Amino acid sequence: MACMSAQTAELLEAIEHLPRGASLVMQEVTWDDYEELLVELADYRSIRVSFDDGRIEFVSPLNKHEKIIRFIDRMVHVFGEIRKLKIEHYGSSNWKRKVLAKGVQPDCCYYINSADLVIGKQQLNLDVDPPPDIAVEIDVTSSSIRKFSIYAALKVPEFWRYDGTKFQIFRLKNETYSEIPASQILPRLTGGQLVETIELSQSVGHTAALQTFRSKI
Repeated sequence: MACMSAQTAELLEAIEHLPRGASLVMQEVTWDDYEELLVELADYRSIRVSFDDGRIEFVSPLNKHEKIIRFIDRMVHVFGEIRKLKIEHYGSSNWKRKVLAKGVQPDCCYYINSADLVIGKQQLNLDVDPPPDIAVEIDVTSSSIRKFSIYAALKVPEFWRYDGTKFQIFRLKNETYSEIPASQILPRLTGGQLVETIELSQSVGHTAALQTFRSKI
């Protein structure tokens, strides 16, 4: 195995000491170093990495961040089951394209319209495979605003953002995102329904909140 670069070794040392809820940003990172870091961080499941033309950001989410992600997964699953939709979950996979010098790791993502194209595939390559139909960022640890341009370049059709108070849904049009009142990929599912169910789960628990969600969709 080739020796890692000094910059990669320095970043790994810093990441190992990154506390929960903190982020680390570095500039002028090469694409090769970015890819090497992804390999080295494969076992660091809690670290989220994004890359934008030399700017790399690492985020170590809070525990409540992870709890919200799992609950959103469950809501999407319930919605798909009720509406009889095919949904392929790809979790916090890394999505990247060298030709664009951009890469990102959402908190969770889903294939719905393109589900048939990825069923059974363990590894996807955006040079040949479609991007996920929906990518989700939970902003209770750090802001995802800077990632909008990455998702747009990768042509992710829908981007969801939850900041702990409001749940926004954005649709890609003419290479930029515009907020919309309800998902077009999971028809008629609104940000209001999602945040209402998340808030309800905090008082009655996940099971009861999902039962209420199920009755309303």
